[in-house]
Amino acid sequence: MSPAHPLDRPVWSTLTSRQADLALGDARALRFDPAYALFGAAADASPESQQALAALNVSPNGMGLVEAGAMPPPPAARVRSRTPCVQMTASALTAGGRDIAFEPLGEADAADMLALATLTAPGPFFEKTHQLGDFIGVKRDGRLIAMAGERMRPAGFTEVSGVCTHPDHRGHGYAGALMRVATQRILERGEQAFLHVVATHAATIALYQTLGFSVRTPITYTVLDGPEMSPK
Repeated sequence: MSPAHPLDRPVWSTLTSRQADLALGDARALRFDPAYALFGAAADASPESQQALAALNVSPNGMGLVEAGAMPPPPAARVRSRTPCVQMTASALTAGGRDIAFEPLGEADAADMLALATLTAPGPFFEKTHQLGDFIGVKRDGRLIAMAGERMRPAGFTEVSGVCTHPDHRGHGYAGALMRVATQRILERGEQAFLHVVATHAATIALYQTLGFSVRTPITYTVLDGPEMSPK
């Protein structure tokens, strides 16, 4: 099933384009390698595709579905949560913004990035999530205190994700400043930036709007439980 817009089904769009090398599955259903991301998608709503998607739900962490339309989860799936979100896009940044001293993050920072994301829960973040795109961060006394980066990358688009600040350092504008830098880098590549935010988080949506993002469409984020652990 071809979506009306690539971002209506961002997981399917990215795993059939620029991040196909990270995909598990076949033409009926795909998911990210669980070391990188939680997300999966069926090609369409047919029983064959839904069965193939269910077979990919192999991680104890489960699997996440990100859909703008009425794409149901596999009939036998155990739904852990279903969260109404909005998808926001930006093709240009607003003027202004504060300058911030930041640095690129890489493999040497992987453990610190995972620890910060685990503490602050900006979204699903695993041992190789930092390899999905470019990440930048702010450090104080050698300690990572804030970061922002990239996740899904459908053709022509890149998702801003992993934006978080250590609780001891909030209130200084790090998240907004890092998001501005990350978004500008995406736009300079000739792509459009997008992101997802819980629909009820009005303050967060307002922050993103000050940067130049606008709401594109409602999106539903569904998390399926992983397979039951085998008895010992």
